Amino acid sequence: MTVPAQQQAGAPTESAARQEIWDLRLYVAGQTPKSINAFANLKRMCEEHVPGRYHIEVVDLLKNPQLAAGDEIVAIPTLVRKLPAPIRKIVGDLSNTERALVGLQLRPAKLAN
Repeated sequence: MTVPAQQQAGAPTESAARQEIWDLRLYVAGQTPKSINAFANLKRMCEEHVPGRYHIEVVDLLKNPQLAAGDEIVAIPTLVRKLPAPIRKIVGDLSNTERALVGLQLRPAKLAN
């Protein structure tokens, strides 16, 4: 399943990274609650932080298990950010929004004092 983003005319962004198209691939195994939550959390984060500039491809490994090898998937759900470079991977249902945003490099990590 592929979910293209809707283009929003004139939507200003704050950084150069947000000017790029975000190419994201979410690996799941069927329609489990964890897989459904991962997709919903990812879609919400994209709409909030890179509206109109993302493309999500959902890969169901129950239907296409051979596709796991290409991105070296060892756990599911796993999100792979293909673009912007460098490639980043996040394992889990993305329910920890802060951690997911840092992992995607949409938000800088907070420094511990």
